[in-house]
Amino acid sequence: MLLVRGLVVLLLAAGAAFLIAYMVTGQKRYQVLGVRIVKWTVIAALGFFAVLIVEQLATTR
Repeated sequence: MLLVRGLVVLLLAAGAAFLIAYMVTGQKRYQVLGVRIVKWTVIAALGFFAVLIVEQLATTR
């Protein structure tokens, strides 16, 4: 679980780095990559944490 959390943080940092690169250079490809990485990282993280919540609810009943 710690590995997944670390991976989520690293992917969010990578997305932020691409967005900063876009602001510095103005190249559209950095914005597209940054938004794509952040979007899919958030979706994956929400799915992962939803599974953890469901698992926790199942074990407490």
